[in-house]
Amino acid sequence: MATKLQEFLGTGRRKTSVARVRLAAGEGKITVNGRAFENYFPTDNLRGLVLRPLTLTETAGKFNVRINVNGGGPVGQAGASRHGISRALLQVDANLRPALKKDGLLTRDSRMKERKKYGQPGARKRFQFSKR
Repeated sequence: MATKLQEFLGTGRRKTSVARVRLAAGEGKITVNGRAFENYFPTDNLRGLVLRPLTLTETAGKFNVRINVNGGGPVGQAGASRHGISRALLQVDANLRPALKKDGLLTRDSRMKERKKYGQPGARKRFQFSKR
């Protein structure tokens, strides 16, 4: 009976995206929804956003990261993944907290899209006013 490798879990959220992150000791391989990291997040900007917690704590090559993310768009999913990785790193080592906290990676970005109101075309926009 083989023992299961220890995995560290973290849940991240951003806008309407939710990311479930699993960190396991390894060589730094990252998969997102079963796809390669480079294919899922095509731009360097999004990749840098996701990898920020690992580069900040200098743990980039030490863990294999598996991310399941759903909801929202690419930027929201990247933000949720970053938040999830940060939380999972806290499970690994609580001494990383000051560095992650200082960079604002543990705070859930609560900004959401404002809902559309009835009788107008958008959340804030009004139909053109006509006096006569």
